[in-house]
Amino acid sequence: MPTNVYLIDASIFVFRSYYSLPDHFRDTSGEVVNAVYGFAGFLSRLLEQTDATHVAVVFDDSLEGSFRNDIYPPYKANREPVPPELKAQFSRCRALAETLGLATFSDPEYEADDLIGTLAAVHRQNGFATHVVSADKDLAQLLENPCDRWWDFGKSPPLDPEAIEKKFGVKPHQIADFLALTGDSVDNIPGVPGIGPKTAVALLQHFGDLDSILRRSDEIGWLSFRGAKACEKKIKQHAEDARLARQLTGIVCDAPMKTTLTQRRSPDPQALKDMFTTLNFGPLLRRKLLNLC
Repeated sequence: MPTNVYLIDASIFVFRSYYSLPDHFRDTSGEVVNAVYGFAGFLSRLLEQTDATHVAVVFDDSLEGSFRNDIYPPYKANREPVPPELKAQFSRCRALAETLGLATFSDPEYEADDLIGTLAAVHRQNGFATHVVSADKDLAQLLENPCDRWWDFGKSPPLDPEAIEKKFGVKPHQIADFLALTGDSVDNIPGVPGIGPKTAVALLQHFGDLDSILRRSDEIGWLSFRGAKACEKKIKQHAEDARLARQLTGIVCDAPMKTTLTQRRSPDPQALKDMFTTLNFGPLLRRKLLNLC
């Protein structure tokens, strides 16, 4: 069996922690640390359950933009600004992960998705199985082998490529095309107006990929699903919109990265204790994290 590498989409779990825990979690100087506290608990549970030897914790360096905004300026423009109380906690979450001996990554131009895609490609070439830890269905497109998994930790069990197809109706490698057709409201990607998930699944099951759908659009009207004629017209009218969306939904797997080492390092227990004291962590969480040393 190949060794698993766990690629963590950190921002999702930081956000979850911030919005699920009250703001009475504060450090010794009175600063709010609820996101750090929740993120620490998440890391402790993940590491305890997996006993992972190779882990990457990947952050979005800029929460407001990336190279995709150069392609399509409204990309993610629908999102509310990150609350200052949360924004200040991201660097502390990263410092915590590093103190625990975990490799962390970020980039000012590329999103966490792209860094995870690049890490997945590098590790796959070296015989690893990719376990993407995220709630973002975009990242399911990175699963290539039967041993790969997409894991919305705390919400569902790890899903292999076959389970991904059952969940979303398309194979992992079709996820980016699926989102280019339907659009992605989370990222403010419009897609093709009037094309919903069921229609997108029907198209991809028949044609295989977006390029084939656009190239063979004259055939769409002859398909057996309801509204096929209207669908053909929509696809032809919005072909360029679909191509643009596909540039946004595809994950980069060759982002320039200085290092891709993800093997866990032995943490310094005293450095951890000092950090826990500053963060005002309680005894239970302290014990759980120190047991990982």
